Amino acid sequence: MTASHAFRLKPGQDLKQSIDSFVKAKNIQAGWISTCVGSLTEYNIRFANQEKGYSDKGHFEIVSLVGTLSVNGSHIHLSISDSTGKTIGGHLLAGCKVYTTAEIVISEASDLIFTREKDGSTPWEELQIKKKEVVQ
Repeated sequence: MTASHAFRLKPGQDLKQSIDSFVKAKNIQAGWISTCVGSLTEYNIRFANQEKGYSDKGHFEIVSLVGTLSVNGSHIHLSISDSTGKTIGGHLLAGCKVYTTAEIVISEASDLIFTREKDGSTPWEELQIKKKEVVQ
């Protein structure tokens, strides 16, 4: 069974921290970002195969926000465009500040649990999908 959650962030709120807080407050164990539109005045993202994040200030449109969400660990990617349409993207980090709004819809599967664990396929903790045990 799938449930949907919708919420709006306001100017100055941190995108990642707000999503993490929402996931924790709703105890989402297996969720994903269905859609997000909005804008930022600051971003902080980590590019592929880089150890540190990159940040900048200005006015940026959120053109994509995707990822898996869980109280057991989330993995979110952000794409933004500047005033010329130049688009960049990477791993969402704390420090992305909302400019005017961020309208977010999260979907949740009630029969699954997402965890992040090392499984030997990579050096990192990767998504593990488990079926919830049905208690009768």
